[in-house]
Amino acid sequence: MDSALYNRDILRLATTLIANDRLAFADGTAEVRSPICGSRIQADVATDANTRITGIALRANACALGQASAAILRKNAIGEPVEMIAKLREGIANALNSQDEMPTAWIELELLSGARDYPARHAAILLPYDAVIAAARK
Repeated sequence: MDSALYNRDILRLATTLIANDRLAFADGTAEVRSPICGSRIQADVATDANTRITGIALRANACALGQASAAILRKNAIGEPVEMIAKLREGIANALNSQDEMPTAWIELELLSGARDYPARHAAILLPYDAVIAAARK
């Protein structure tokens, strides 16, 4: 295990996900998989009339980075428009590809910067965002 990549903060975040997390009344549910690493994220999302997220549940079968990314999203998504989640996903992808700085909307996102040099981990980090966006569009 690369300690720079899987540091204490990432591992701590990864452990904050709730096992079998579900929403009783979701507006949309989606499951996405990464063909690169085999990670899988399932998302339940509830939104209001303005497409702001009012409820979110994430179930992750992913590496610690994917779980940490899901935990960051779960912690911060309530009240955010789905469009902002899509923009954050794009910003994270650009940052991981060393094109931009990591988005500053949520301070914890900076913890994912250590994965820049590990392209095989990028899909796992982006997967929670893909799942939430897909669930919100259903």
